[in-house]
Amino acid sequence: DALRRLGTDYIDLLQLHAFDAGTPIEEVLSTLDNLIRAGKLRYVGVSNFSGWQVMKSLAQADSQGYPRYVAHQVYYSLVGRDYEWELMPLGLDQGVGALVWSPLGWGRLTGKIRRGQSLPEKSRLHDTASFGPPVEDEHLYRVMDALDVVAEETGKTVPQIAINWLLQRPTVSSVIIGARNEEQLRQNLGAVGWTLTPGQIRQLDAASEVTAPYPYFPYRRQEGFARLNPPVV
Repeated sequence: DALRRLGTDYIDLLQLHAFDAGTPIEEVLSTLDNLIRAGKLRYVGVSNFSGWQVMKSLAQADSQGYPRYVAHQVYYSLVGRDYEWELMPLGLDQGVGALVWSPLGWGRLTGKIRRGQSLPEKSRLHDTASFGPPVEDEHLYRVMDALDVVAEETGKTVPQIAINWLLQRPTVSSVIIGARNEEQLRQNLGAVGWTLTPGQIRQLDAASEVTAPYPYFPYRRQEGFARLNPPVV
């Protein structure tokens, strides 16, 4: 039915939207394998999986000869860097590319939110803030301050800088943008064709960094651990 609605004979990449704990992994993989063998799919991926869910699926695929997941649709932004702690090293090690959803932090990195100012009238956060990833106000303002400095240096907009930063991160294959109109789309497309300097990236990294949860913080905070298992970024 999906193929008929799309007017195509096959789907390039089919992604599972969430992990199904009620269905054995081998059953999921064998079904996807049948669809690939039938020519209806080319590649398969997942979305919003935890590290162990991705790795267990990949191990099952390798042991049974089923297709491996090649893409992981994830939340990742300058105000939400949890992806870096486990999923990024996994993706780098296993060859799984990241397709980033909400690269502007659920509408927080549009450049319209500032310290001491109320939310813009058209902000999606009025109705959907409780559904998106939470961000502490002071953390957002600290990131925005750094973005403003880089915007002044580059002549680029805040969204363009936020997206450009993502496109330079390890494992990131592409970002999924949600432009409301043509103007926003054209502005977002201006995130490509240029590159942030290493110094600007370090400045954005420092402003957006938060303390990693256990067991990841020793590898970021303690020299001995970091030598044994260097962080990806």
